[in-house]
Amino acid sequence: MNDIITPALKQTIRPHISVVVPVYKAENSLDELYLRLKAALESISPNFEIVLVEDCGGDCSWQVIERLAIADPRVRGIQFSRNFGQHYGITAGLDYCHGDWVVVMDCDLQDRPEEIPRLYAKAMEGYDVVLAHRGLRQDPLLKRLTSYLFYKIFSYLADIDYDGGSGNFRIISRKVVTNFCQIREQLRFFGGLVQWMGFPTTSIEVEHAERFEGKSTYTYAQLWRLASETIIAYSDKPLRLAVRLGFLMAFFSFCYGIYILGLAVLYGSAIAGWSSLIISLYFIGGIIIAILGILGIYLGKTFDETKKRPLYIIHRVTFDEFNSIN
Repeated sequence: MNDIITPALKQTIRPHISVVVPVYKAENSLDELYLRLKAALESISPNFEIVLVEDCGGDCSWQVIERLAIADPRVRGIQFSRNFGQHYGITAGLDYCHGDWVVVMDCDLQDRPEEIPRLYAKAMEGYDVVLAHRGLRQDPLLKRLTSYLFYKIFSYLADIDYDGGSGNFRIISRKVVTNFCQIREQLRFFGGLVQWMGFPTTSIEVEHAERFEGKSTYTYAQLWRLASETIIAYSDKPLRLAVRLGFLMAFFSFCYGIYILGLAVLYGSAIAGWSSLIISLYFIGGIIIAILGILGIYLGKTFDETKKRPLYIIHRVTFDEFNSIN
């Protein structure tokens, strides 16, 4: 009997391991990504799949994905109807992957496919989540600094000890994937949701590579927006801090009022300094407007959740079974 298993036959077998990759403006790196993933995954099991989710970057990434899928049925392509964002791409990939174990990674090859066997070996020790902790990040200093500050603030406001040295690159069990896919809130932050679920987690040190080509498509304005939305999505602590600030300002105002009253009773002196009074009024007014703005943002996000819109819309896929679950 012929023991050779063809790629077509492998597709009839449930994959042991899946790799989910959100793709955005990556046409020049996809061939290299596929070859390196194929080599890394075949060292674990011949039964694997690579799920590439194209987020409408406006280049020829989808054409490359289609070509790879024709050549190897273990490559499964999904294209959105428009740009939804990286974390929605991860969500779609997790919705449609089938592996017992799932690796999530970026498409720019800064996450090295050669680290996947090490992640898998660590998971076999009894962990549901194994993070790839980046030792020395190959990013500009400003980006590393802003990323560090974001994760510190996020950990404080969300009341979770989030590992900022780990990006999306990790391996998770089917149990984690199943529970993740049940969480359908609009504001998505893959790492935060996985951390929130609380499954046994560990990490390993990995090498963070240079980008294969080009530069990051995230602008600092986009990163700031993602950071603020993520914090609001995962915590109501800004509201509680605003309440504490209000009470603290009221307390100091009361104490200052007692001080002014005491001077007036004891010495009959008027308090000079109208300039400082006006400045104080403007300061308090600014605080009040900022707090109202925070309340408005939370109300707006609540309104978005009540619409119950799908998290993403798929335009086309490279595989037959297409039962929307989003």
